[in-house]
Amino acid sequence: MTGRSLPPAARVAEDLGDGRLHLPAAERNAGPISDLVAGLRGDDPGQALEIASGSGQHVVRHAARLPLTIWQPTEVDPVRLASIDAYAAEAGLANIRPAVALDATRPGWAAGHEAQDLVLLVNLLHLIAEHEATTLIREAATALAPGGVAVFYGPFMRSGQLTSDGDARFHADLRAADPQIGYKDDRWMLDLLKEAGLTPDAPVEMPANNLAFVGRRPL
Repeated sequence: MTGRSLPPAARVAEDLGDGRLHLPAAERNAGPISDLVAGLRGDDPGQALEIASGSGQHVVRHAARLPLTIWQPTEVDPVRLASIDAYAAEAGLANIRPAVALDATRPGWAAGHEAQDLVLLVNLLHLIAEHEATTLIREAATALAPGGVAVFYGPFMRSGQLTSDGDARFHADLRAADPQIGYKDDRWMLDLLKEAGLTPDAPVEMPANNLAFVGRRPL
């Protein structure tokens, strides 16, 4: 997952000068994703693993919304790890653990992150190869506790089709930068969730033509 060639649209980040990065896309989608996660978690205590936490803008919102859930943010980039911790320090929330390095495309990582009540991934699957996405989802399923839920959010094809001009352009830009990456298909996602031992909900339509896939580990 490190060292991937990406188009400029996938690498937009503003340095705020205090250790924090600001990702415009993270700000735009934080509210709807937080609503979805809160609806899944409710007031239940537990622990959540966020894969590829990015700047840290999301995890502070989720932690404030769900104070009984202990959040573990992760990233591969040291600059982003520092940004996550800077956001957490500013928020002053006791339910965010220090960010840890994790490349979730590598086999076996679930062994160090067992018994999660929630695993959350936002806007990564289109930036990695299909075999890497397969490993990530299988490991995420393994990391869940019985009854746990995994959520995968981002842009996807519907039945093999790109459904907006903007999606078609972005997918083409991704493929031009690296032929292995690009939008994954919704049917492929549902099949993979089942193969990983999860029971998928119907895909959730999200703003800006995105989807959220929810997979539940049986009790």
